[in-house]
Amino acid sequence: MVILAIVLIIVLTIVIVWVIDKFVPKKIKPVINILLWILIIFLGYTTYMSVYKEIQFNELKEKRFSVVIDRLIDIRDSELAYKDVNGSYTDNFDKLIKFVETGKVPITQRRDTLVLDEERTKAFGGVETMKTITLIDTLSYYSVKDSLFKGSDRYKKMMDVTVGKEGAKFVLKAGKLDEFSVFEASVDKSIVLDDQEPYLVEKEKQVVSVDGVNGPALKVGSMEEVFTKGNWPKSYTNKE
Repeated sequence: MVILAIVLIIVLTIVIVWVIDKFVPKKIKPVINILLWILIIFLGYTTYMSVYKEIQFNELKEKRFSVVIDRLIDIRDSELAYKDVNGSYTDNFDKLIKFVETGKVPITQRRDTLVLDEERTKAFGGVETMKTITLIDTLSYYSVKDSLFKGSDRYKKMMDVTVGKEGAKFVLKAGKLDEFSVFEASVDKSIVLDDQEPYLVEKEKQVVSVDGVNGPALKVGSMEEVFTKGNWPKSYTNKE
C-alpha cells in the first residue's frame, strides 16, 4: 500500500507539472509552482510518516510480543507440571500459582518384571506360567518452583499480561476434548497493542504469515485440538 501511494504521488506530480507547463499562463506559473511545492512537501511528509509509523509499530510490537510470549511459556510449563501431578489442567490461576509454590513432581522409573500368571497356571493344570508386567518406581521428587523458575517469583503474577492495556490479564481455559485434557491461555492483540493506531492493530490481527503471530490473539495450547505449543515463530523467544 505504501509503495503504491508513493508511485501515485510521483505520477500525480508529473501530470500536474505537465498541465501547468501546457495550459497555465506564465504570469500565474510562479504562484502555482509555490502551491505545487507545498503540496509535494505535504504529500512527501505524509508518506514518510505513514512508513515511519509502521516501522515504529513493528519494533514496539516485537518487544511487547516477546514479553507476552515468555509469560505464556511460563503458564504452559506450569500447566504441564500441574497435569503430571493432578491428571488434568486447571483454568484457575490461583490453583496454578499455589501448585507452583508448593508442588512436587515425582521422578519415576519404569521396569519390567516377571510374576506368576495365576489364570494361565490354573488353565495349564498347575504348570507355573509367568507373565511380564511393568512397574513404575518413584525415585524422588523435584520442586516445580525451583525447576521452572529457578529462584524467581514471577510465577506469582503469571496471570498479568504486564504490557499494553493496564491491568490486563490472560484468559485461561481448561477442559476435556474427547478423553484428553486440554488447556488454552490467550490475550487479544488489541490488548497488548492498546495504545497504538487502530488501523495498524487491526492489520496485525489479520496476519497470516510464517514469520508472524497468526490470528487476532497470542495464545498457547488449544481447546479445539490436543496441542500445547504457541502460535508464534521461534524468533520471538529464546526460551524454546
